[in-house]
Amino acid sequence: MSQAKVDKYKEEKRNRAKIIAKEKREWMMVKLGGALLGIAILGWAGGSVYYNVTHKPEDTQNQIEEPKPSYTVNTSALEDYLDSLTLD
Repeated sequence: MSQAKVDKYKEEKRNRAKIIAKEKREWMMVKLGGALLGIAILGWAGGSVYYNVTHKPEDTQNQIEEPKPSYTVNTSALEDYLDSLTLD
């Protein structure tokens, strides 16, 4: 091994506890950030659902629903055609 590699190894060995502690802090911050993000998303979704369930739009609160139009279709020509078909 070259002297540079030996010096680097000794430096890493001397600071190993600090390096491990730093990696643990960084991992804990990642987990904490993910947990906060998850809580924020769940809170937003829950609040949105609650608001949409409990609040009706103001313009539809006191209105009576209008009946939907109905349509009729004259199918007599189709029925006459189907009646004229013979079954073999």
